[in-house]
Amino acid sequence: MNPVRVLIVDDEEDMRDLVQIYLENSGYSCFQAASGMEAYAILEQQQVDLVTLDIMMPEEDGFSVCESIRSFSQVPIIFLSAKGEEWDKVKALKLGGDDYIVKPFSPGELVARIGAVLRRTSPVVQEEKIYKFGKIAIDKKARRVSVDGKMISLTLKEYELLNFLIEHHSQALSREQLLENVWGIDYLGSLRTVDTHIKTLRMKLGIGDYIQTIWGIGYKFEVSD
Repeated sequence: MNPVRVLIVDDEEDMRDLVQIYLENSGYSCFQAASGMEAYAILEQQQVDLVTLDIMMPEEDGFSVCESIRSFSQVPIIFLSAKGEEWDKVKALKLGGDDYIVKPFSPGELVARIGAVLRRTSPVVQEEKIYKFGKIAIDKKARRVSVDGKMISLTLKEYELLNFLIEHHSQALSREQLLENVWGIDYLGSLRTVDTHIKTLRMKLGIGDYIQTIWGIGYKFEVSD
């Protein structure tokens, strides 16, 4: 599976580098552009899955860049801006932005919001009936999971957590990202919820090495055999 490609558009090099570090730690591939003109050139030459866009840039601001991109592409656009006024957010969305994040932001928030936008904007594809990964097989239609051919009993959240990890296999996923995507953005519980479910999921699967702990970030699903 090819990594998601993100174009980071910001006139501040330090901010571009910081966002790139956040995203590459979560398995994304990145391009950088310091201006609208650089962004247009990359979009014409490269396959880009999502754009992060600053507003306050010299020569051509982010609003104008968004409007120009929308004239030739429907690539998802997330504004990353220090401007937190409601008027700016409304204008960004009206011009075709898909989300708006106010600086400063956490790595977990950024990765989770990107994931949410990509799920919302990606074309619907028909799922395979049986999805196999290593010793695990998931019957998505029946919502059943087996390990080495033996059925195991999972709660709904354990099933959704496993499914999300497998769909993003080999990607380091933060606890915040897992919490938002499995439990929902409005969930009021703590990050310990994720740790508890990971623990029980490992026990039920009996193959704990498939779900790896990434210290300082969260978890990753990976099969080595």
